[in-house]
Amino acid sequence: MPIRLLVSDDHDVVRAGIRLLMEAESDIQIVAEARDGVEALRLARETQPDVALIDVVMPTLDGFATLSRLREEQPHVKVILCSGFLNSTFAGRASRLGAAAYVHKEAPLSELLATIRHAAAGKLPGVREKPRRPAQTGDLEEGTIEIDAPLTQRESEVLAELTKGLTNKQIATELHISYETVKEHVQHILRKLGVTDRTQAAVWAVRRTLA
Repeated sequence: MPIRLLVSDDHDVVRAGIRLLMEAESDIQIVAEARDGVEALRLARETQPDVALIDVVMPTLDGFATLSRLREEQPHVKVILCSGFLNSTFAGRASRLGAAAYVHKEAPLSELLATIRHAAAGKLPGVREKPRRPAQTGDLEEGTIEIDAPLTQRESEVLAELTKGLTNKQIATELHISYETVKEHVQHILRKLGVTDRTQAAVWAVRRTLA
C-alpha cells in the first residue's frame, strides 16, 4: 500500500509542485490538499493520511496549531512541518509539539522523499534542534520588520532578530543592549501582538512580512 500523504500549504504553486513531484513516486499517494490548517484538519479526518506535510506559515490556523490539533485528534498521523525559515525557535516548537520532522522548503527532493518514507515507517526520532546564527536562504532581511504593528523601532529590531531564532542572550549581543532589556522588549512585543510566546510572534511577523 502506498503512503497516504496530506499536503497543506496556502500557496497553490507550492502544492502543485509537490503534487507533480509525487506523481513519479509509486509508493507515495497524495490523498488531500489543504490551503490552511482548518481545511487540513477536516481533510485529515476524511482521508486518514499516514503522513501530513504541513507549512508552518498559513492563514487561519498556522502549522504549529495544526500539528497540535492533529496530535490530539489523530496521533497515528506523522506530521512533517516545512518552512522557508530554518531557526531554532521554529525547530524547538516543532520538537515540543511532537513533529516527526522539520524540513526546509529548499531541501533536495531526495531529502524530502526520505523524510516522508521514514516518517511513515516510524523511523524518525523527531525534530533535532540545531540552533543556528547564520541567515538561511529565505530568512527575513537584516534590520527592522516593516509591518503594521504598534511597535517601537527597537521592538521591531528585536522582533526581526527573534524571527531568526535567536535567544534573548544572542539578541542582546547583536543589538548591543542588555539581556534584561531584551526580555522587557520581548514581553512588550508579545503583549502588543496579542500572542503568548516568541514562536507565535515569529510566525505572526513572517506571515505579515510575506503577505
